[in-house]
Amino acid sequence: MEQYLKKYLLYLKNELNYSDHTIRNYHTDLIFFIEFLKKKEMIDINNIDYPFIRLYLNELYEKNYQPKTINRHLSAIRSFFKYLRTKKIIESNPLELITNQKIIKKIPNYLHYYEFEKLLVVPDQTPLGVRNRLILEILYSTGIRVAELVAIKINDIYLNEKTIKIFGKGSKERIVIFGEKLKEQLILYLKIRPQITKVDTDYLLINKNGKTLTDRGVRLIIDQIVKKTDLNKSISPHTLRHTFATHMLDAGADLKVVQELLGHESLGSTGIYTHVSNEKLRDEYRKTHPRAKKEEQDG
Repeated sequence: MEQYLKKYLLYLKNELNYSDHTIRNYHTDLIFFIEFLKKKEMIDINNIDYPFIRLYLNELYEKNYQPKTINRHLSAIRSFFKYLRTKKIIESNPLELITNQKIIKKIPNYLHYYEFEKLLVVPDQTPLGVRNRLILEILYSTGIRVAELVAIKINDIYLNEKTIKIFGKGSKERIVIFGEKLKEQLILYLKIRPQITKVDTDYLLINKNGKTLTDRGVRLIIDQIVKKTDLNKSISPHTLRHTFATHMLDAGADLKVVQELLGHESLGSTGIYTHVSNEKLRDEYRKTHPRAKKEEQDG
């Protein structure tokens, strides 16, 4: 089966336009599955059937993998077998009868605005510091995914219109909007960007070697920024995406508009952000509940 893996990964990259992050995860999960096949001495992939996949699921359960992780494994194997079926390497896909694990949706982790401002003051005024502040500003101002962030090219940015052309999952194109703060930060960064490196590249975000920043590089930058604050919480690029959506909806934005800006295909995906911050709940309670209103007036 390993002989087909390399071609499959190239297929994901070149034909399905999957992000490097997704491809790495699929690769890791499929290597894990292949090792399981070797352990069970499963040589002929056409002999892999529904009971065998259930056996593999038990292996994941015994390792105490969370439903989200198990579903990612299943997704990787399901997609791989679908590819093998298309190429007529296998006769049937044993994953067709396997359903994903039920995931209990949690309220997304997000930042209060004062917490986001604590991140902004960390980067210094060096060229790399300006770049790092720009990363925070883009993620918070637009709500884009980290894979979409690192894929931005300079000519995707329209400063006058305050918009950025984004290529999302499956290379689906959309336009995101930003405000004056991000515009100012972009102008400053583009001015000092040649000081980072003399290497010519179309991509907006670069490292000191002139190479395009990776999603992993962005995560490391944010980790380093968080460590220099007193914020005692886990913060990732996706946290800033959650923060964008939460702040938009808390301020009264239409759910459909937020869906478009986030690049969600389904309104249901955006619905997880319809939770309301505790501060807003308290404010609304104090403003509207008769007893709370009286207590506030008396106080």
